[in-house]
This record gives sequence, C-alpha cells and structure tokens, in this order.
Amino acid sequence: MSGAIEFGLYEILDDRFRPCANGDTRLERLHGDCRWAEGPLYLPAWRQLVWSDIPNDRMLRWDEATGTVGLFRSPAGHSNGNTLDHQGRLITCEQGNRRVTRTEHDGTITVLADRHRGKRLNSPNDAVVRSDGTIWFSDPDFGITSDYEGHRADSEIGACHVYRIDPADGEVHLAADGFAGPNGLVLSPDEQRLYVSDTRAGHIRVFDVRENGTLADGRVFAKAAADDARPHTDANAGAARFDNIRFDDDGRLWAAAMGDGVHCYAPDGTLIGRLLVPEHVSNIAFGGPKNNRLFITATTSLYSLVLSVTGAPRVPRHQ
Repeated sequence: MSGAIEFGLYEILDDRFRPCANGDTRLERLHGDCRWAEGPLYLPAWRQLVWSDIPNDRMLRWDEATGTVGLFRSPAGHSNGNTLDHQGRLITCEQGNRRVTRTEHDGTITVLADRHRGKRLNSPNDAVVRSDGTIWFSDPDFGITSDYEGHRADSEIGACHVYRIDPADGEVHLAADGFAGPNGLVLSPDEQRLYVSDTRAGHIRVFDVRENGTLADGRVFAKAAADDARPHTDANAGAARFDNIRFDDDGRLWAAAMGDGVHCYAPDGTLIGRLLVPEHVSNIAFGGPKNNRLFITATTSLYSLVLSVTGAPRVPRHQ
C-alpha cells in the first residue's frame, strides 16, 4: 500500500494499480463535437466504435483504420447505452423512445422492451447480455426529467428499477429494486454476479445471478468518494458519481466516475487508482484488436488510451 502518487494521467492509490499505469502516458482525443457523449461500444468485426450523443439525438461512428468519424444513426431515440448480444447484434437503450431495441443484421430494429406490466418504462439507460441471451437493463428517470436528454414526462412506474428480459419468451421481469438512479451494468467474467452502479446513491451494488436469471443477495461493492486532499481540475471536482462500469481480464472493476475521472477497483472493492480526465467522464469501453484500448466518453469528447492491461474477454469465461 502507498499514498497517492500522480503521474499525469495515472493516480496510484494502491500498489495493486501499478501494473495498470504502464500504458500510454496521455489521452488521445478522437472527437470533440458532442453535447453529452455516452454509451461507447467497440465493434470488433468492423474495427469501429459507436457511441451516443444524447442531446443531439444521434449516434456517431469512429473508424479505427482511418480515424474518421461519421454519423451512424439520426434520429436515435436519444440513445444512451449500447452493447452487443452474442450474435453480434446491437442492443441500444433509447431514453427518448423509452425502450430497449435490437438492430438486426439487415438493419431493421426490433423492440425488445418498452413496458413492464402495461406501464411505459422510464428511460432505459444501459444493458448487458448473458451468453444464454438474458438481457438486464437499468431504467432510471434521467430521460424524462427534462427535454434535454429525452422527453419530459411523468413516470408511469413511479420508481427506478433494473429489469430482466427472458430470452425464452421476451417477457420483461423486475430484477432488482431499491435504486435511486440505476445506471451502468456489467456481468462478472464468469457471469456469476451482476454489478449495477447507482448514480444518485453514490455506490455500486453487486448481486448473485441464479441459474434462471433472477438476482439474489444484493450488497454494496464500492462507494464513490473523491479524495479531497488531492488537487482537482475544474472538471474533476467534488464527490464522484458512478456511471457505467467494465471489468479487465484480471478482475479489476473500472468505473466511469462523473466528477472524478475513471476509477479502478480491486476485486475486494478497494479503490486502487484513477485516470485523470479533463472533462466529466460518462462512459468507458474496452476495445481494439487486443481489447486493451480504453475508450472514454466525457462531456463533449471521445478519448482513448492503450493500457498495459486488457479488458475482460469478449466471450464469457465460465467456471
């Protein structure tokens, strides 16, 4: 264990973060013309990254081979989080349309979820897919509180939950409740646990995943707390608020922490290091041919850096 040591981009809070701090020494800014960038997703087959620019109601696409950026979809339903299922189809949470969709291989869009027990969803935010096709998604009210990232409306459900889409019949089931603002989700590499960030509560919760896809034994994995003794930039000031979360191949959990860069947690929940980013971080995603390039969406920009560690396998690893 050691005190905080800053090396520009990396802040080492624990010796266990040192193996993570041997990659690029600066961020590469790939694009900077967004209002609020979110939901980055690397597409290995195309060597491209898609992400959402929510207030501008569009999805953008960055090409790794040429470095060019183009329009992927507009309008995009004020899309937020994106992921792939295990057939390589795009799963998108559309805040404005209050639904979760799948883009088929021919480009058509299939609605996977827009209601629970007859009531419209709030504004789906992020999703994760298990190898058997089960989809979990978060449903905060961020997209209906104003017209900035969606369409202002009253919540028909009256609360913010995490839901599960059953792959057998497509039914939408309540998976977990008790959230103030559920946001990012990620499965552990062995698919035995589901991690959910709660932005408003300032913590990440973890659940055991039963064989049938239901969740059990919810508990707090980590709490967001900025180090007030450390100098902050204007963008990274005050208490952090968790957004999306991702695993690397050694079981460390990386969290987009709005107001405090990117956090890295050891498997035991200890904050071991940070990446210092000059804008408010919203989302992160591993990608690149070796899955060791971290893409970061932050306010107006898309950044990346090649790390000395690798993201969790794209194909789930089972025990």
